[in-house]
Amino acid sequence: MSNLLFEPLTLRGVTFRNRAWVPPMCQYSADHLDGVVTPWHFVHYGSMAKGGAGAIIVEAAGVTPEGRISPRDLGMWNDEQRDALVPIVDFMHSQGAAAGIQLAHAGRKASTYPDLGYGNEGSLSESEGGWETLAPSAVAFPGLNTPRELTEAEIGETVTAFADSARRSMEAGFDFVEIHGAHGYLLHEFLSPLSNTRSDSYGGTPENRARFLLEVVDATRAEVGEDVPVLVRLSATDWTEGGLTLDDTAQLSGWLKDHGVDLVDVSTGANVVAKIPVGPGYQTSFAAGIRKQADIPTAAVGLITEPFQAEHILATEQADVILLGRESLRDPNFPIRAAAALRHEIDYKPTQYLRAHK
Repeated sequence: MSNLLFEPLTLRGVTFRNRAWVPPMCQYSADHLDGVVTPWHFVHYGSMAKGGAGAIIVEAAGVTPEGRISPRDLGMWNDEQRDALVPIVDFMHSQGAAAGIQLAHAGRKASTYPDLGYGNEGSLSESEGGWETLAPSAVAFPGLNTPRELTEAEIGETVTAFADSARRSMEAGFDFVEIHGAHGYLLHEFLSPLSNTRSDSYGGTPENRARFLLEVVDATRAEVGEDVPVLVRLSATDWTEGGLTLDDTAQLSGWLKDHGVDLVDVSTGANVVAKIPVGPGYQTSFAAGIRKQADIPTAAVGLITEPFQAEHILATEQADVILLGRESLRDPNFPIRAAAALRHEIDYKPTQYLRAHK
């Protein structure tokens, strides 16, 4: 029996074995505060690779030290960080999974406590290892420090930082990169009129607010070459009056397609405090809207937990890829379990575990 969840997908020079992918999820586990992966990351990503994922996107890696959400985030601003990722990428490949990495800058939401149950929240002080945050405008996210507005020269330097991180990603062996333009981080902050009040060429009109992201996309493409897929994660709506809407994001996605982006990873929210109607598959309609309006492949994410739910999203042409976040944490073997539920035979169950499937 053929199932869409297990149909291969080809983007540029990469063919993914299925459409059940693991999205980037911060682990806040860089123990030495140096942005370098640890044994935790090897086991974390390795377990999902052996579990049958079509692709795994390594968590947000800061393109600069100031671009980290917390001091315990990963980075890709130096070669030590690059080299430490090579064994993880190699293991993912050995299990048949494509390897991607999300490149990010947290903007005004940087320099915060790691989200690991420490009991603290908000901005870190300098005495605690915090740093000055940067943003399109000096507008604070509620509960966090007021950021400093980036100069145009600093915007250019940040574009270069994304490009340098993309180059290191290729050197580490990654198959594709994802640019983080969602969840209230720096690129999303530029896109949204709620956080971007600039009056120069990076503010005001939708075209100007998109300029920074498009420059990052162009610089990234120049580094990775024509055969490597480039993805962008977007928040399709700010869920707030005066903020980004689905139509705004569909228009932006069309521009991204024109600049060589291959797939839009569709999430929502997190740039401002908003009331969000959360429920199973609550964001899939946005993936469907962008896919239809911009004629670009999309990935759906957001409380997708069941094999038949994932198959339905693909069968109804709401998205081309399913990103399974929390469900992958609960069950790193979700793709293998989904294949059994959908009665689809796969040939990449680990031979060491075959007795579990008899």
